[in-house]
Amino acid sequence: MELRKKILDEAHTSMFTIHPGSNKMYQDLKQKFWWTRMKREIAKYVSECDRVKTDHLKPAGMLQPLAVPAWKWEDVHMDFTVGLPRTQKRYDSIWVIIDRLTKSAQFLPVKTHYTAVTYAELYI
Repeated sequence: MELRKKILDEAHTSMFTIHPGSNKMYQDLKQKFWWTRMKREIAKYVSECDRVKTDHLKPAGMLQPLAVPAWKWEDVHMDFTVGLPRTQKRYDSIWVIIDRLTKSAQFLPVKTHYTAVTYAELYI
């Protein structure tokens, strides 16, 4: 079984094959190899390949605009800037909160070890 896996790996991921589909891979392999349920095993192997899966996904639809919020601070975006030098009060990150309506921002000094509860308390 391990030999089959090596054959499938080489036939599918070598730089000369460029992730063929199951039919192409079967046509190539059947010229030199044979085993029971070979075609089914190749199809299963190819269907589990992440690269092939992404190539066959339907493209995402058109981007949809976000609705404009009715009130300030009703809809916000958040981000973190981490890896900063520690301050005297031991802060090492910045929590950035941006209001979508006004584009105004709040910058709060935080510590990387804060929990979700701590962030919720700071936010409220």
